[in-house]
Amino acid sequence: MKDYQAVIVKNEKIAENIHEVTFELNETPKVRCGQFGNIAVGGTHLLRRPIAICKTEGNLVTFCYQLKGEGTRKLKDMGAGTRLNVLLPLGNGFYVEETEKKVALVGGGVGVFPLISVLREYGTKKEISAYIGYRNQGAVCGVEEFKKASKFIGVTDDGSYGEKMNAVQAFAADLEKGNRPDVVLACGPTPMLRALKTLVEKENLPCYVSLEERMGCGIGACLVCVCDMTNGAKARVCKDGPVFDVKDVVL
Repeated sequence: MKDYQAVIVKNEKIAENIHEVTFELNETPKVRCGQFGNIAVGGTHLLRRPIAICKTEGNLVTFCYQLKGEGTRKLKDMGAGTRLNVLLPLGNGFYVEETEKKVALVGGGVGVFPLISVLREYGTKKEISAYIGYRNQGAVCGVEEFKKASKFIGVTDDGSYGEKMNAVQAFAADLEKGNRPDVVLACGPTPMLRALKTLVEKENLPCYVSLEERMGCGIGACLVCVCDMTNGAKARVCKDGPVFDVKDVVL
């Protein structure tokens, strides 16, 4: 983990309410898939914005973010050459065991972006099937990355792109056809992860989920992002996660 003074190389809209920003760092960071960064947008915004790392190429780091509040809207207006402090890498990230040859990626909403980093890290080593859900045609993005998977099934809530279903339903439909992975990796809104948990428990499949929580410090000090564990304990999503075994967390 290091606090970099990063320079924006590119910052552009890629889908409805979704933007992509690429930073240039002064060195090549050691980042694993599923980790995130904490971006300081400056001004009156004292808390940084935690955003999943989408991809890294040398000393270039790319994040995709949704316009939700004043902080991300301020970030949207920053052009190439802007210098910002970016703390990274944070969190534990995803890890695929050597014995896990077939990997299913299940993603929805802004949860699709950390899954791109998984595909980039393991795409040449594993057989990866990606089940990606979007709200509608206007929200579709990252397709050029997901098409690099062994299988890509993109769906939308309204059927304007792909079939009319969500990512979990798309994954379930493929399971019924006998396409069973060794492990499932997922990120998305809590209702999606809750439905996925029910499915993988029924199918007895190992599954790891990246949780989306509001964060303050990003390093485990402020306790803003605490989540409940099934054993009654508490965990800090930023420090102990954001990736957890699905059976260990309350959704």
